[in-house]
Parts: sequence; structure tokens; C-alpha cells
Amino acid sequence: MPKTQILEHTKLKEPKMFKVLLLNDDITTMDFVIEILMSIFHHSFEVANNIMLEVHCNGSGVCGIYTQEIALSKQKQVSNAALMANFPLKTRVEEE
Repeated sequence: MPKTQILEHTKLKEPKMFKVLLLNDDITTMDFVIEILMSIFHHSFEVANNIMLEVHCNGSGVCGIYTQEIALSKQKQVSNAALMANFPLKTRVEEE
């Protein structure tokens, strides 16, 4: 008698997504924020400028939405760049 094999169908879930937000402060320059948005988040100058203005006017702005691992990596890159440039720029990672 032939053996039959039952394959379970596993439904894969989409990974949770996380927003990386830049937080406004009174010391970090607008130029540095734009530089961060272009170099780390790969935004064009126009998009970076719009996000910088959102951060400046509203207290925070979304830089991008990523999987958790990438969002935390971007957060670390911003922290390191800010530390090297002597700016207190902070980020927050929130679940989307």
C-alpha cells in the first residue's frame, strides 16, 4: 500500500513595519537634518527638505517605514552620525 504524505499549508504573515521618526531639537541644524535624510534614508533634496520642515514645525517627522531590523539599524546610523557631529539629534521607532 503506498504511503501518502500530507503537506501542511503554512500561511506566511507580512512582517510588522516600523516608522523611523526624527525628533526636533533647538541645536541640530536644518542642513544637518537634510544631510541625514539624504545620506541615511536616501531621500532627494526636495523630499529631505520637506521632512526637515515637518520636523521643525511639528516636532517630529517620518523618515521612512521599514521592517524592525532595518528601522533599528537606521536609528543607530542617525545616532552615530549625530554623535560624530556633536548634535543632539534623536530618533524614535514606532510600530506602523
